[in-house]
Amino acid sequence: MKKGVMRPGHVQIRVLDMDEAVKHYKDLLGLIEMDRDDQGRVYLKAWTEVDKFSVVLREADEPGMDFMGFKCLSEEVVDQLRGELAAFGCEIEDVPEDELKDCGRRVRFIAPTGHSFEIYATKKQTGKWGVGNHNPEAWPRGLEGMKATRFDHCLLYGPNLDETLNLFRDVLGFDLAEQVMAPDGKRVSQFLTVSTKAHDIAFIHHEEPGKFHHASFFLETWQDVLKAADLLSMTDTSIDIGPTRHGLTHGQTIYFFDPSGNRNEVFAGGDYHYPDHEPVTWDAEELGKAIFYHDRVLNERFMTVLT
Repeated sequence: MKKGVMRPGHVQIRVLDMDEAVKHYKDLLGLIEMDRDDQGRVYLKAWTEVDKFSVVLREADEPGMDFMGFKCLSEEVVDQLRGELAAFGCEIEDVPEDELKDCGRRVRFIAPTGHSFEIYATKKQTGKWGVGNHNPEAWPRGLEGMKATRFDHCLLYGPNLDETLNLFRDVLGFDLAEQVMAPDGKRVSQFLTVSTKAHDIAFIHHEEPGKFHHASFFLETWQDVLKAADLLSMTDTSIDIGPTRHGLTHGQTIYFFDPSGNRNEVFAGGDYHYPDHEPVTWDAEELGKAIFYHDRVLNERFMTVLT
């Protein structure tokens, strides 16, 4: 049952060198810098997004993800879910308005995987960059690099997948769209959606809590993914794998690393999900094909390099 969570809203990523990171996310991924704050954080967005920002970069001593936020329909929904999160047993922190620039109050909670998430309802809207919302053109001029169209999802590694599924499904209203099952019946991977997308957040079982695998950005076509691969080689950017296709979600994809070692994905296509769809299930022995449909084997780096 939907609870009023609309979509992924933002992710705050730790980077080691802000100048290098901004160059990567602006010039290569094609995000637009929207603001900076007195903490030195940099706020970026993709061009189709109506809110002011979706990616926040924070300079730190080690890379990784600080938190991921989901936008809700209203402040009343945030209040309702805050109570349900507390009843579920989550550790909760109330983050005041404008702690993130031009963002309303947020309710932060720790999932059983050890990751920090937050819900909020209010953020300044600046409209689709370069085209606006009245008689808009097809796309804006002046975009750089891969021309990412939106921040799409994160993949996270941690323990306690069953409890995390219960939290996202029963409290926040997500659906289980796809899963990978081990022979003993244990779920080792889960792809959760609160929209019609293949996934808005995904988790893979990992004994160490709170690990960040990647942040993903949507491109329009397979040709755009191939062009992204060209740009990665043109800039000597470290590539993890691709271009290829996923079995899970069937997206067309390429993975690469930012200068701090955080993994990014850009992808096109992918399945859709409605609430009456049964979860798609992959067997763990088919995990190679599930993740890399063409190669049908996993590269060690994809499974072990985390931040």
